[in-house]
Amino acid sequence: MYIVQIASECAPVIKAGGLGDVVYGLSRELENRGHTVELILPKYDCMRYDHIWGLHDAYKDLFVPWYGGAVHCSVYCGWVHGRVCFFIEPHCEDNFFNRGCYYGCSDDNMRFAFFSKAALEFLLRSNKRPDVIHCHDWQTGLIPVLLYEIYKYNGMWTQRVCYTIHNFKHQGMAGSEVLRATGLNQDAYYFQYDRLRDNFNPFAINLMKGGIVYSNAVTTVSPHHAWEAHYTEVGSGLGHTLHLHQDKFTGVLNGIDYDFWNPEIDRYIPEHYSIDDFEGKQQAKKALRSQLLLRDEDKPIIAYIGRLDQQKGVHLVHHAMYYALSKGAQFVLLGSATEPAINDHFWHEKQFLNDNPDCHLELGFNEELSHLIYAGSDMILVPSNYEPCGLTQMIGLKYGTVPIVRGVGGLVNTVFDRDYDQNKPPEKRNGYVFYETDEAAVESALGRAIDLWYESPQEFRQLAIQGMEYDYSWNYPGKNYVEIYDSIRHQ
Repeated sequence: MYIVQIASECAPVIKAGGLGDVVYGLSRELENRGHTVELILPKYDCMRYDHIWGLHDAYKDLFVPWYGGAVHCSVYCGWVHGRVCFFIEPHCEDNFFNRGCYYGCSDDNMRFAFFSKAALEFLLRSNKRPDVIHCHDWQTGLIPVLLYEIYKYNGMWTQRVCYTIHNFKHQGMAGSEVLRATGLNQDAYYFQYDRLRDNFNPFAINLMKGGIVYSNAVTTVSPHHAWEAHYTEVGSGLGHTLHLHQDKFTGVLNGIDYDFWNPEIDRYIPEHYSIDDFEGKQQAKKALRSQLLLRDEDKPIIAYIGRLDQQKGVHLVHHAMYYALSKGAQFVLLGSATEPAINDHFWHEKQFLNDNPDCHLELGFNEELSHLIYAGSDMILVPSNYEPCGLTQMIGLKYGTVPIVRGVGGLVNTVFDRDYDQNKPPEKRNGYVFYETDEAAVESALGRAIDLWYESPQEFRQLAIQGMEYDYSWNYPGKNYVEIYDSIRHQ
């Protein structure tokens, strides 16, 4: 199969969040399975050019229809760690991708509407006819709309679209100017409720809704998150649209890159280890204590790695830190806050706990240190308010670090409570789960984990090894997506 991924990110060249990791990881897995994969991306001025090999002109004079005229673009091609990527650079006063940032501009909806139009124009003019176009999040929601309403009449009638939603909170709200700019000129037609009109604002079109309505298949990043988006407020107002299109909507769990997150080959840890040779984890624990100046005593280390914000359950992170210390454990935190008030709060906590030999707060992000924390900790805390997929718990499992998670989104699909999960036999359980958002809930799960560590060390070790036995690589997601592509190709 010939697959083209169209996205606003691809790690490591363009990475603002998990989207970039998914686009790269899935593309590599599809290639490993024998498929041809190309990526189309914006050519941002601030992307990591040091991760592109052999950047060269691929299409010098691409004229993209825009309003009543056309925007002149250049298209470049290069290899990003083995993936073939095309980068679109418009030459116009708007400077769509020369902003020193990926997102956050007041005209983001126009920037990515243009990118969507340009990507399809490039496929058309360069005579590329993929079997499947796989596009991602609101930034590319217009691609299936444009394909179905314009480009299929220009020679692209066999292409099928798979549309993946990574984050329902950002949907791409726009006015009729986007329709006029892209050539979708019939306002009355597109502002109908069963097309692009936002479900709650009759004066706005919703680009993500357009992606859902017009795509051949729609996915999100875990089965449980798909259920949440359909039936709860997690869908951010799109639940009814998903209901109308439920026959083509499903959840596919993301994978993680085991070439990068793997204690058997990790270059950032002092000694490699595996299910069969678990002793290296103790060396990582010793190295972690040494680096962070923690007391070297026989205690469990509990870690939190991630953003400090409301989505991640920051109030429970704070409570768990003090609860762990009161239960005779050590606590390590690595993360940065997205809001000034939360940032100030954790800096205050860092100063207050600075001399505590059982606690270390590292405010910021440090890639190398994150590997050592995953390897050297006994437990990893993920108390998210919502979590579409979650990578932290999957990385923790690979490193034999027992996850303690809130039962939402992809956390439900990957972590199975040692004491209470009725759907898994005891030998398949791998962590601890709590469901409420209050302090008593996180205490119940964290307390059980700490008690097991102290009272039954062999059972705790066995639980950690059971977690390592799970395969959360791109193997299964790759297989699932190939099945989805095959099903829509024959529609």
